[in-house]
Amino acid sequence: MPVQPIKFYQTGSFVVGNRLLEPEQTSVQASTERTNSLNSGHRACRGCGEALGARYALDAAMRATANQLIAVNATGCLEVFSTPYPETSWRIPWLHSLFGNAPAVATGVAAAMKAKGRTDVRVVGQGGDGGTVDIGFACLSGMFERNDDVLYLCYDNEAYMNTGVQRSGATPPAARTTTTPAVGPDPGNVFGQGKNLPAIALAHEIPYVATATVAELRDLEYKVRRAMDFRGARYIHIFVPCPLGWDSASRDTVRIARLAKETGLFPVFEAEHGEIISTSKIRRQLPVEDYLSIQGRYAHLFGKNPRTDIIARIQGIAERNIRKFDLLGEP
Repeated sequence: MPVQPIKFYQTGSFVVGNRLLEPEQTSVQASTERTNSLNSGHRACRGCGEALGARYALDAAMRATANQLIAVNATGCLEVFSTPYPETSWRIPWLHSLFGNAPAVATGVAAAMKAKGRTDVRVVGQGGDGGTVDIGFACLSGMFERNDDVLYLCYDNEAYMNTGVQRSGATPPAARTTTTPAVGPDPGNVFGQGKNLPAIALAHEIPYVATATVAELRDLEYKVRRAMDFRGARYIHIFVPCPLGWDSASRDTVRIARLAKETGLFPVFEAEHGEIISTSKIRRQLPVEDYLSIQGRYAHLFGKNPRTDIIARIQGIAERNIRKFDLLGEP
C-alpha cells in the first residue's frame, strides 16, 4: 500500500490520534480546513457507509484540486438523502443527473470546462452500485473508452437500497434482498451472477483504477489524491456497508468494511493503465464467518441448520481473491 499507515498511540477518533502527527501527515478529515463537502443536515441512516465514503472522497478531491471541483451525482441514496427538496447538504458545485447517465453528464461538464479553457476545474461523477454497475454501465464504459477526463466514484453498498433493497449486479452470492429472498435449497442471491466492475475498468486500460473501503481513511484519501494526478478516465470503487440493507448494527459499519478486506472478500488495490501496481495486504486473515455472521442478510446461513456448504463456497471466493491478488504476500 503506497500510503504509509500511521500508528496511533491514543484511542478515539481520527482527530485525537492526529494530535501526535506533523501537519503534513494528518488526514484531510483531521484538518480544520476541510471543505465539509457533504455537510451536516443530510438524512442518511445512522451508520451509513455511503455518507462516510462520499464525505471522505470529496473532501480529499477538493484538497487535491484546490477546491476547483464539480460533482455530478446519479439518482440513488446519496442524492435522495443529501438533497430533500428544497434543501441540500452539499457545499460544492453539484449536479443531479438521471439514474443511468451520470458518467455521460460528467463527460459533458468536463467538455464544457475544456471549451471554456478552465483546465483547472476538475470533474467527479458518482453513484451507487445500482446506478454504476447496472443502469449506468453503458455510459460508464463509453466514458472509459473515450478516456474522458472524469474521476468516477462508485459507492458500493451491494444493492438498490434507496428503492427497497433489491438485488443489483454487485450483490454478493447468498445475500438476502427483497428480490433474492432466503428461501429454497439455494437461499439468497445465486452464485455466478453479477459484475466485477473494478476488473471491467481494468480491462479498459484507463489511466487509474482503485478499490478502497471506509475502514481505511488514509488509503481512500491517498487514492483520490493520486487519481487527480492523472488526466483522462479514472475509477475508484469504494466499499460502503449499509446498516439498513445489510441488517447490521449501525456501530459496525467500519468494522464490517475492515472484515471485508481482512477475509479477502474485497481486494483493495490500485492500478495504472491496466496493470495492478499495489495491493493492500491482509494483516491477519480471518474466516468469512466473522464477516457474514454480523449481517442479518446472511442470517439464513447460520442458526439451527447452518449452511456450511454455502459458507464454504463463499470462503472459496475469498481464497481465490487472496491468490489472485497475492493478499498475504509481503507489503
